This record gives sequence, C-alpha cells and structure tokens, in this order.
Amino acid sequence: MPPTEVLVPLRWSDMDAYGHVNNVQFLRLLEDARVLGLPRWFPQGGYLLDQGIVVARHEIEYLAPMDYRSEPIAVDLWVTRIGGAAFDLGYVVRDAAGPDRAAPGAADVGVTTATVYAVAETSMALYDFAAAGPRRMTRGERMALDAQRGESVPFRRRR
Repeated sequence: MPPTEVLVPLRWSDMDAYGHVNNVQFLRLLEDARVLGLPRWFPQGGYLLDQGIVVARHEIEYLAPMDYRSEPIAVDLWVTRIGGAAFDLGYVVRDAAGPDRAAPGAADVGVTTATVYAVAETSMALYDFAAAGPRRMTRGERMALDAQRGESVPFRRRR
C-alpha cells in the first residue's frame, strides 16, 4: 500500500535562530499529519481520534535541515506494526514532489521525488477515556489499519 500523503503548512514560529525549522517542531508536523491523515483511513472519519488514542513513543531521524517556506511540506504516513491495543506509524517528512527534486533514500518507502528531511515512527496506544486506561483494538480498527500497512521505517542505524 502506498503511504498516505498529507500536506502540512509550516508556521513562521517554527523557525529557529538559524532559519531552519526547529527539531522540536517536527513533532508538531507529525501530529498534524496524524490528525489530517488518520480520518482518511476510517469510513467514519476521525473515529480513532474521537474514541481515544495517545502517543506512547516517538523516534525521529533528521536527514537534512528544513528551511522555512510558505509552501506546505509533505508527510507520508503509513502503518508499520499492529498489536492488540497499539500500532506504529511510519513517516517520511519531505518536500512536496516536483520534477526537479532529488530523492535520497525516499525510494525505500515508495516516494520517488522529494528532498527528505526526516524519517520517523510513532507508537500509538488506543485509550478508553471512561476507564482511564488502554483498550483492545476492534476487528474493524485492525482491518482499517492493516489496509495501510507498509514497510518498516528506513532508519539508517537499523540497516
């Protein structure tokens, strides 16, 4: 399954003193991509967001500095692992594709043209707000997530 592409706008306040998007802001970019992308995978839209889901872990590998620009960046999003009450999401943070852009490392996850700034993975746990604890995944949730399953995130240290 090809990744889901989500276009995420940058904010002026994302910049650091060097004119780059600050590394801490990458977590916000990943969150924005999840909030925009997950509802596309479920017939009922923002189902998981409404039912309860929390971040359990993040891992980001920065590959290139990202300069601020007015155009949105692209975040490719897919499922890398599914468990009983949790799942992992993979990401490639890159320029939106264009005919004159190179793609170092992007082909590993099906992206053919872009400058790649980071690859990342987030572990998400399903959460029951009423019980204040984790909950098991339903069959329908598993099927929707399984339809988005792809390769592992191409972290350099894991190759």
